[in-house]
Amino acid sequence: MAQLFNRLGSLGLGIAIAGGIASSALYNVDGGHRAVIYDRFQGVRNYVVGEGTHFIIPWVQKPIIYDVRSRPRNVPVITGSKGRSVGSVVGPAKRGIGRL
Repeated sequence: MAQLFNRLGSLGLGIAIAGGIASSALYNVDGGHRAVIYDRFQGVRNYVVGEGTHFIIPWVQKPIIYDVRSRPRNVPVITGSKGRSVGSVVGPAKRGIGRL
């Protein structure tokens, strides 16, 4: 009976270690984000990783995740009129889309 418990203990420890390594080898890139991979030996890799779950080599590669979503921003514009008054226009017509 003791031999059975020893085998179960070592099997459980092996599964826990394998699960920890597998967990550290996966990373997730959310929607609207992109990632570049930093490699300790080669520096920043030359490709961009899109959305989804991806694999890396633990302790050698590190994903750096960036937000690339476009966000609306309001641009205040001061306009002159026919009279001597000056107005300010901020609204849907002067709303631009940019990346921050």
